[in-house]
Formats: sequence, C-alpha cells, structure tokens
Amino acid sequence: MSRVCEICGKGRQLGHQVSHANNKSRKIWLPNLQQIRTTDDKGNTTRKRVCTRCIRSNRVHKPA
Repeated sequence: MSRVCEICGKGRQLGHQVSHANNKSRKIWLPNLQQIRTTDDKGNTTRKRVCTRCIRSNRVHKPA
C-alpha cells in the first residue's frame, strides 16, 4: 500500500532534520492520507486513499 494520493499524486518528501547544534539527519514527511469512499461518473462507489487537501478542495465526490 503506497503512501501516495490517488488524485493529485502527492507523496513523501525528503529532507534534513536540523538540530540546534546544526547536526543533520535524514527526515521524511508523509502526506496526510485518508481512506474514503468516492463516487465516479457512473455512480459506482470505490475506496481511495486521498490527501486532505484534495478532500477540502472538493476534488473528490463523496456518496450521499
């Protein structure tokens, strides 16, 4: 199960976590994915892993 949004394709981001002493260690930021039920144009319902940004911007149509 990949940690990628099925709508926009947002995935993990890599970078450094920098301490107060300027020590750097690898850090991974994961998107906030939620598994929700969606409807397509034909009225079928499926489950998708979608980021919260797509849910808030109404890119996903939820069933009634």
